[in-house]
Amino acid sequence: MSIPQLLVHNSEDNVGVVVIEDLKAGTDMLCVITKTNEAFHLTVNDDVPIGHKVALRDLKAGDTAIKYGEDIGKIVADTRKGSHVHTHNLKTKRW
Repeated sequence: MSIPQLLVHNSEDNVGVVVIEDLKAGTDMLCVITKTNEAFHLTVNDDVPIGHKVALRDLKAGDTAIKYGEDIGKIVADTRKGSHVHTHNLKTKRW
């Protein structure tokens, strides 16, 4: 198995975390669901820094972002599958 570029913690998650430096738009990422060790591929639409999130499916404004099987915030702008998810399209519900 190759080294994964994206980790997904739970099969219910709709975002995954980039785990390599310098991930470039157009990369066909190897993605691994850590809970089950299942692998899949996803093409990233944007350059995404290590530690940032990528949408695993199309997300609409108002959707809940799920990571670790938990609600981590609200999507505030429509986001295509494979796109960078960060402060420009995700807001925490804590404040």
